Amino acid sequence: MKFQQQYTQSQQQKQNQTQKLALTQQLQQSIQILHYSTEELRAFIENESLENPLIELVESVEPTDSNLNEYAKTYTHETADYLTQIPDTSVSLFESLIEQIHLNYRDTYLRTLVLFLVEYIDLNGFLTITLEEAAKQTGCDFVQMLDALTLIQQLEPAGVGARNLQESLMLQTERDDQSPALAYIILEESFDDLVARKWDRITKKFNITLKEVQEVFDYLQHLTPTPGAVFEDTKDLYIVPDLTVRNREGQLQLLSNKHSIPELRFQEQYFKQMEQSGDVEVAQYLKEKKQNFESLKKMVEQRGNTIYRVGQFIVNHQRDFFLKPERPIKPLILKEIAEALALHESTISRAVNGKYIATSFGVYELKHFFSSKITSKDGEENSTDEVKTWIQEMIQQENKQKPLSDQKIVEALVKQGVDISRRTVAKYREQLGIPGSSKRKRYD
Repeated sequence: MKFQQQYTQSQQQKQNQTQKLALTQQLQQSIQILHYSTEELRAFIENESLENPLIELVESVEPTDSNLNEYAKTYTHETADYLTQIPDTSVSLFESLIEQIHLNYRDTYLRTLVLFLVEYIDLNGFLTITLEEAAKQTGCDFVQMLDALTLIQQLEPAGVGARNLQESLMLQTERDDQSPALAYIILEESFDDLVARKWDRITKKFNITLKEVQEVFDYLQHLTPTPGAVFEDTKDLYIVPDLTVRNREGQLQLLSNKHSIPELRFQEQYFKQMEQSGDVEVAQYLKEKKQNFESLKKMVEQRGNTIYRVGQFIVNHQRDFFLKPERPIKPLILKEIAEALALHESTISRAVNGKYIATSFGVYELKHFFSSKITSKDGEENSTDEVKTWIQEMIQQENKQKPLSDQKIVEALVKQGVDISRRTVAKYREQLGIPGSSKRKRYD
């Protein structure tokens, strides 16, 4: 039996039409520019101007728009006291400690050890080397190194030089004349029991009441767990908002803050001067740089327009937030704005992250106005922010001797028609920074 195999080969030409988005360099740059915050955008343009002599970045002065002046006046009196407490961040914690050491301690061998230990103080103010290791590295004995640490712990801020949280709180308590009488000794001998809320052990050990332990615990909440944090950089406290919303007798008006948009100017005189050279290569160079300027200016303007359109949608959708004192947030997701403005969700995301809107009652990041929704049994939609507010209010009004458990909160919300799980309540409570019921119980 013979098997005959036949092979056929055919060639056909087919034409398939597909749609593909090619991310050109210009498109990628446009996307990145939208993502930039105001400060990042300015830095980017400054860098571009170094490479393109036809680009001039016009230095802006302080905001002159009357609405920003009005906003500033609103907060002048309220923030005056707070602003005076902001440290001079031109001096770091390390620099401050060095300055104090040279001012307070004589040039002795002990001061040399103090200066050695300061090198091992981290940004939070804690000592990151053991005294045994420090003594070994310097060749001194343990007692001398302990004396050096004692001198550091007498410097400002209170708590600096501590080796752990317990010691930091003890140092702060020791310096405070207003601290509860037993606060220091409880921290020293029963710190773990205090943190774990095993307060019955403390009452028996020191023969005091639960109310007195509660007073010590409340006092500690006003101390800082990281004494060096006061020297953290505060330069970002000042934010130039991208948008400003005005309330004129119930009518909301949205304005672009021109101060937040870098102004680009074309170096016309330099362009004409170079153009007269008659050199072909120079002419080509000028042509490319002029196109670069026009492209960059168009992208910056497009960024501003996109942020404004997104901001206008937010203001319209969250109208109650800007008009009502309780500042309610309606459910809003990226997809809703994307569909309404015929933009991609990623574009909306870039337009709201790191972009701010100023009001007469504060400055808010645009992404603050987004909240997923929870649908109640009757079909009504509530934002997660609303549910969090209800949870917060319930806990504020609870009996502190018998705080509400997460399950009790669930049952209360269900009665309001909100279908929610205990796990979700626990998640929202943790996001609000509220501890569990066992840790909220009070004894006063």
